[in-house]
Amino acid sequence: MSTALDTAVAALMRRVAREAILPRYQALAEHEVIAKAANDMVTIADTEAEALLAEGLAAILPEAAIVGEEAVHADPALMSRLDTGLCWIIDPVDGTNNFAAGKPPFGIILALSDGGETQSGWIYDPLQDRLCIAHKGRGAFVGGERVTARTTGETPPIAAISTVFLDPAQRAAVQARIAPHYTLVDIPRCAAEQYPRLVLGVNDISVFERTLPWDHAAGVLFVNEAGGKSARPDGSAYRTDQHGQKGLFAASSPALFDTFVKHSSAD
Repeated sequence: MSTALDTAVAALMRRVAREAILPRYQALAEHEVIAKAANDMVTIADTEAEALLAEGLAAILPEAAIVGEEAVHADPALMSRLDTGLCWIIDPVDGTNNFAAGKPPFGIILALSDGGETQSGWIYDPLQDRLCIAHKGRGAFVGGERVTARTTGETPPIAAISTVFLDPAQRAAVQARIAPHYTLVDIPRCAAEQYPRLVLGVNDISVFERTLPWDHAAGVLFVNEAGGKSARPDGSAYRTDQHGQKGLFAASSPALFDTFVKHSSAD
């Protein structure tokens, strides 16, 4: 499946990767990497790519507002644009820590929301030239081919769980409640890679503490449209207007999601 919107967005993502991101891969100067917070950084590629993406998306759909990760870092009030109407959501370089270290994975994530509900998502890996697309109610696609989420088939299932933003008590709970039932593997520190892994049979479960829309809006839609399940731990739908709300699970099948909820909430 390909729409005029997909064609325009894909061309934009590839151009921005070619012009602003890939030339700086493994070629960043020290002053081109800045720490925003603990475990969070920004590079010149992030800022330049976001500017190009914002310009291009405004031309594709002028009536939509724009929320970009780096713009929000400079002005948090921009998050209110997600509450009503159409809004583009931009993660110019997802996996910035990896990118800054000169290693994969990293990618571009774009989403289009309407009144807090994600309508479309695009996840692009420029090193593999892999483009994942999802539209609400119309399925999920990789390289233009419809995909259905598949589990790893492993016993126990494979869970990629980030503990970067957990406090010590939360980390202990993961070890006590979840570890006995799953094979725990490292996360890629890149949502642009982690969500596709759930659909393509690499991982069965992913857990996220921070749920910022530029990281998760497209991926949640992609997993759900592929037939997996991604939602809040209580089963409620992920929305882009839930500012600051934490906690998000994703699984390669609804059954695995439900079982994981039981294990994670056990006393």
